[in-house]
Amino acid sequence: MNPENRHRWRCGWLAAPLLCLSVPVAAGDLVLVNGNIHTGHDAQPQAEAVVAEAGRISYVGSTDEALRRAPQGAQVVDLGGLTVLPGLTDAHAHLAGIGFRELRWDLAGIGSLAELQRQLRAQAAADPGDGWITGRGWLESGWTPPAFPSRADLDAVVADRPVALERGDGHALVANSRALQLAGIDGDTPDPPGGQILRDPDSGEPTGLLVDAAMALIERLVPAADAEQTRRALEVAGRRSVQLGWTQLQIAGTTWDEIEALCGLYAEDRMPLRLYAAIGGPGADAGRLLREAGPGCQCGGRLPVRAIKLYMDGALGSRGAALLAPYSDRPDTRGLLVNEPETVLEIMKSALRRGIQMQVHAIGDRGNRLVLDLMERAHAEVPPSQRALREPRWRVEHAQVVDPADWPRFARLGVIASMQPSHAISDMLFAPARLGPARLRGAYAWRSLLGAGAMIAAGSDAPVERGDPLIEFYAAVTRRALDGTAGEDWGLDERVSREQALKMLTLWPAVAAFQEQDRGTIEPGKLADFSVFSADIMRVPPEQILQARAVMTVVGGRVVYAAIDTMPASR
Repeated sequence: MNPENRHRWRCGWLAAPLLCLSVPVAAGDLVLVNGNIHTGHDAQPQAEAVVAEAGRISYVGSTDEALRRAPQGAQVVDLGGLTVLPGLTDAHAHLAGIGFRELRWDLAGIGSLAELQRQLRAQAAADPGDGWITGRGWLESGWTPPAFPSRADLDAVVADRPVALERGDGHALVANSRALQLAGIDGDTPDPPGGQILRDPDSGEPTGLLVDAAMALIERLVPAADAEQTRRALEVAGRRSVQLGWTQLQIAGTTWDEIEALCGLYAEDRMPLRLYAAIGGPGADAGRLLREAGPGCQCGGRLPVRAIKLYMDGALGSRGAALLAPYSDRPDTRGLLVNEPETVLEIMKSALRRGIQMQVHAIGDRGNRLVLDLMERAHAEVPPSQRALREPRWRVEHAQVVDPADWPRFARLGVIASMQPSHAISDMLFAPARLGPARLRGAYAWRSLLGAGAMIAAGSDAPVERGDPLIEFYAAVTRRALDGTAGEDWGLDERVSREQALKMLTLWPAVAAFQEQDRGTIEPGKLADFSVFSADIMRVPPEQILQARAVMTVVGGRVVYAAIDTMPASR
């Protein structure tokens, strides 16, 4: 069966009932005319105008007919040929993290260890005292040599106050000696379950690099953001997201405190973005969803909360991803498991009984196989008669390195691959060394997974990546770095078509959130969510995709962002 047909079949009779939809505070009447509209709807793929009434689409077709049907008092915008897409969805992002990246010291783009040290010196001078210095975003993969920074590197710049700098993937941090001392980490400190303290091979002393669960030994000492700082970060992230063209973000792990902050922002009309949230687990917050709250909506019907996010393994860059065979560039390790499989299995079984979606982080081929094994076991041990949903739509978050033998299991088990195209072009610098040429065949295998019948919901994993939908679209269709280059044997045959890439950012994330009846395409009856761009990314040469920019974002018929300098005037 053609994968496209299989996806349409799955979206039909197996669709689960909606519990709630996130909605803007006020829905609007809007008419867009003289546009270049890609509807994503196979029965009517192109149009030049669309009418929205009370936040939903009432007509898609010609400009003349749209003007004739325009509701009295509706806002009418002459697009002048601008390109309209179904509202884009980031299927995997960390909203608060995006905001904190904008508000705090961002280490992304630092090109060398020497530059990191220079910026650390400047940061210490700009914020004098004896408090913690923290930041996030460094990636050593582009440095010469591509080696992790150490506590000695940080001590050479700042030795008298604690420093903790998180790697861009969020799965490792480097701390200076003062921070290690405050945390009580020395050569006798054991690795915590699900984490690793990197050690000098000669002395056995910590190098300062902590991976996954070991990061908590330091992070528990760093002053946490207060409620107002978190609220500010969420607001900044929401505003940034609609400015880039996103209409929905699916939050890959959050807390009930964060949900409460989001409800406050929605109530004050300060969150323009649709959201779909998974509660991070295991722990008390996930337990509350399983035992007390159950799947449902928060914020007066604006925010669906019906999923739990767990971690199976770590990240490839920090060698925490769990591999079936040792790392090619470090034969002494196969990565690590962040949570015990039996713990994950018990949560999965409870989730099946409660109608809660599972979103499980798995990056390595061992991590992915184990997650699929556990999902299969959970389904076998909880018969359909005990399940709250006929189709739970469980997800593997990242599905980054998957053994080809496991590709067909996604479709067979009804599991959605939630993948981030930009990871492929970011990891290009180190993935071949970590995996070796043979294993690289199963990495970032979008076309192969689609060919095996899987569905891919695409996202950005921001703030790990920049969080720009144009970068995600470009990466999916070109599999090249932002400068147009591609590594040797980088699997260019895994590129997808532009039509597939569009579905990965629209319809399939809607399916992954149980919302395909309301979102994902531009057709009558669906919510009026649109992403408007300055160029037709479905047709321009690939190298011109990144030159486009979002000029208008519409959520529920309401213009939540418009680039005033480029937007045509309303009629």
